[in-house]
Amino acid sequence: MFEEDLGRSPLCLTIPGLGNSGPGHWQTIWEAERGDCERIELGLWDDPNRNVWMSRIDQAVSAAPAPVVLVAHSLGCLALAWWASFVGDAAAHRVKGALLVAPPDVDQAGICHRLARFAPAPKMALPFRAMLVASRDDPYASIERSAEMAGNWGCTFVDAGAIGHINAASGLAAWRDGQALLDRLIDTPSPVRPLDLPPPPSAWPHRLMR
Repeated sequence: MFEEDLGRSPLCLTIPGLGNSGPGHWQTIWEAERGDCERIELGLWDDPNRNVWMSRIDQAVSAAPAPVVLVAHSLGCLALAWWASFVGDAAAHRVKGALLVAPPDVDQAGICHRLARFAPAPKMALPFRAMLVASRDDPYASIERSAEMAGNWGCTFVDAGAIGHINAASGLAAWRDGQALLDRLIDTPSPVRPLDLPPPPSAWPHRLMR
């Protein structure tokens, strides 16, 4: 069980959003380069179903040979939050932490109907430590709403500056700054606190709030 697995290196499970993550997306590059990342095949990429995505996450976490770190982008963050809200503390037995990147505001008026299927956004705190990274010019969520979601989910909040939806179009390539955050989740045995983040190798700021 989880206590017996604590000495094992975590497996990072990526959870893409609507449309899946293509070859230029940092999730895809991490999977190809890092050696510790695998994608959860959620299916229905262009016509997402919340319950199906939650079930796929649950299956992948349950089948993992070691504790996992979940790495979600966009709508994948909402699927993760919904899954965690349903399984509750049971998730903490298999999940070491989570990195949630650019979750959309599915509660805003006029949102795409495919995103609205994941509304309302859960408000329960995640049962494992997590970071939420948001951009100041993300077209799918304001920085204020992103900070609110981080607070609801009990995440450390990281303001990444103005880098769009933090996807392939943002031109981040392997997104070394994001990998520094992921590595901190992997390496830190105690709950993540908004202190002592490794300095980013590029220009965007890490601004953390709790």
